[in-house]
Amino acid sequence: MDITQLEPQIIWKNFTALNSVPRPSKKEEKVIAFIKNFGENLGLETSVDEVGNVIIKKPATTGMENRKSVVLQSHLDMVCQKNNDINFDFETQGIQMEIDGDWVKAKGTTLGADNGLGVAAIMSVLESSDIPHPALEALFTIDEETGMTGATGLKPGQLTGDILLNLDTEEDDEIDIGCAGGIDVTATQKYETVKPQGQVVRVYVKGLQGGHSGMDIHKGFGNANVILGRLLYTGISNQNIELISIDGGGLRNAIPREAYAVFAVRHAAEFIENCVALKGDILEEFADIEKSIEIRIENYTSPDMAVSAADSIKIISALKAAHNGVYRMSPDVADLVEASNNIARVELKNGELKILNLSRSSVESTKMAVAEQLKSVFELAGMEVEFSGSYPGWKPKPGSEIVKTMEGIYEKNFGSKPHVVACHAGLECGIIGANYPEMEMVSFGPTIRGAHSPDERANIPSTQKFWGYLKEILANIPAK
Repeated sequence: MDITQLEPQIIWKNFTALNSVPRPSKKEEKVIAFIKNFGENLGLETSVDEVGNVIIKKPATTGMENRKSVVLQSHLDMVCQKNNDINFDFETQGIQMEIDGDWVKAKGTTLGADNGLGVAAIMSVLESSDIPHPALEALFTIDEETGMTGATGLKPGQLTGDILLNLDTEEDDEIDIGCAGGIDVTATQKYETVKPQGQVVRVYVKGLQGGHSGMDIHKGFGNANVILGRLLYTGISNQNIELISIDGGGLRNAIPREAYAVFAVRHAAEFIENCVALKGDILEEFADIEKSIEIRIENYTSPDMAVSAADSIKIISALKAAHNGVYRMSPDVADLVEASNNIARVELKNGELKILNLSRSSVESTKMAVAEQLKSVFELAGMEVEFSGSYPGWKPKPGSEIVKTMEGIYEKNFGSKPHVVACHAGLECGIIGANYPEMEMVSFGPTIRGAHSPDERANIPSTQKFWGYLKEILANIPAK
């Protein structure tokens, strides 16, 4: 079945058109031009600000002029992840989609439903002629996934809306009214290299689920960098490991699915024996949640130079000591992760090391506590540490008028109460709210699974539910 024939057809048509345009984070030139042309072709007031955000304005429909004005907001970029056996270039190719039962997914790559379905819904409202709505400002931000520079660069006064509807959450029975802030913690060091002594070995961890480092951090999924660190640690006591290279993980907000290390070890047989024993324990630990995990320990050849045994011990010990996963659960909101860290990327090449972490928290002081703990660990290992990309959380306001309106519509339409929640992901609402403190904000969206991984998929019935819900919300926006 053609995806554009799914209901609601207007959503899937626009999503298909959007997914034909390459849109990696920080390389959004093509999709910015696509959305700009879309607005101009509709004859609507369209502008691109100095950082690349696109704003399209649409007047209120007849009879809705006295309602509060609404900002519809989604981000244009997508996380670009693929399976290793897939040959795909995110900078030049459109996403290849297919239907699998009640789900739409991509062929071996991320789907881009995060946040492409939100973008498609806004496009559908803008081009509609039969949807009642107040005055609208459609805000399409850039670079949400790797730095939120679009939201950060949005200046005060560019928007005039009273209410912001962010269409970027992944459970269709939730109304999100708060989110975590985040900060990047990056450890680096450059080491002198030596000719490796002993047998060269490669350890490879792959086949993990991965997932969103905010929404999935509490689910117990394996982190390939952490597992690799555990395996390496078995050899630092007397095997004299000399690290040659490490390549683990990818994007800051994706739980690492794969990691490998190449190193020389003087007592290879003993190391491999110990490593195999630990491998068995790890496979047993993750047997129920990581069905496809694979750990390889094998002899290898490498012409490259190695980091000394002393420096290798420091690197491995830092990986072993750095916190990963949930740091603290919220004492105020049931089942909400308050603070966490994701050891997202580890790279060692030609003696140059880089370890990238994304620390999150809905409480600013706890966010900094996590970041400072990581800083302490890495500095004790002799590394340089930099904080960057800090962005604020979004404080919940459960009693706002728009939240009450949305709760009432949901209960009337679907016969049950929605879950009014805060999430551990980083939404742009906190950043936008810093410049627009009087704006009421809510986030919601259709059900998406596996975001930030090649397992990403969008639920078809949920997308239809979301579209009907969005249209009724727009028709019932409170009066000014």
